[in-house]
Amino acid sequence: MEDRARRYIENLEAVLNALMRENLGAATRVVDLATSYLRDATYYLEKGDPVTSIACSSYAEGLLDALGLLGITRVEWPKRHRPKVLVGGVFEIIHPGHLYLLRKAKELGRVVVIVARDSTVTKLKGRLPVVPEEQRLEVVKSIKYVDEAYLGSEPLDIEGTLRRHKPDIVLLGPDQNMIEELVRRTIKATGINVRVIKLRKRVGSGITSSSEIIRRILTSTF
Repeated sequence: MEDRARRYIENLEAVLNALMRENLGAATRVVDLATSYLRDATYYLEKGDPVTSIACSSYAEGLLDALGLLGITRVEWPKRHRPKVLVGGVFEIIHPGHLYLLRKAKELGRVVVIVARDSTVTKLKGRLPVVPEEQRLEVVKSIKYVDEAYLGSEPLDIEGTLRRHKPDIVLLGPDQNMIEELVRRTIKATGINVRVIKLRKRVGSGITSSSEIIRRILTSTF
């Protein structure tokens, strides 16, 4: 919450600095009032009250947006940075566990998904995936929590993937122990600055494993 309040203040400072160079006539009073709210926002943040700080910043933003809507001046807000969250997996048969992982990733920022290549799946699981890589990629791209999705490297290259996509966070599912070890080892060896978060529990009580779904299909009688 404090980081969010600080970003609001930084954005306000950038816009107000630009507006103060303009001759706005009577509208200067509105800019002065927004500046007063900015001072209040800074004060409350320094006092450890980010909620009130954000409220003050919001009042200031509303005043400045009004100037833009009335055509008095052009107000351009800096783009707010959202962390890039990298998620990787096979995504062979989409189940609630996948959706839970991607939803949690979306809560953290922009979601970039790396879908494992067929050759990687064969090496890790000892079999070809039931669904080919291009089809798995298309399914993942259609999930509403996903901003971008790509096929992984061939062969598997953790360092190359991290350098190419430059994530702020790598989010792992509770069963991705081997990938977690590879990612942490790569970060330690290369000094790449990325935060690793691993979900500690499964979602719900249903089937949350593609392999288990496949096993049940193979053993079912129709």
